Amino acid sequence: QVQLTEAGGGLVQAGGSLRLSCAASGLTFNLYAMGWFRQASGKEREFVAAISRSDGSTDYADSVKGRFTIPRSTPKNTVYLQMVSLKPEDTAVYLCAARSTANTGRTYLTEDEYDHWGQGTQVTVSS
Repeated sequence: QVQLTEAGGGLVQAGGSLRLSCAASGLTFNLYAMGWFRQASGKEREFVAAISRSDGSTDYADSVKGRFTIPRSTPKNTVYLQMVSLKPEDTAVYLCAARSTANTGRTYLTEDEYDHWGQGTQVTVSS
């Protein structure tokens, strides 16, 4: 079955950097668009970043543009979330998601467009 396993979360000071990873198994990775979402305590889950299946198209939430990037590695079946200039408001559980698609260039920005989810990894940014 499909499994998504996030790693790389932790505690970091404001202005610092972290790289999250999401290792996928049980699927043909290059047939899936990938996304990152986050959920802060007491708040709804929100979109962070997305990458298309294979042409490298990306989208970002306005709140993270210029600070976060979402590269993917097909040989490693892994998508990353590279985060720099972290702010306390970035504190949340970060979850990766996967969606099977025939569209090589489309990104998906809403929760209900994704088929599979990881368990999440906590990111805490101290001020």
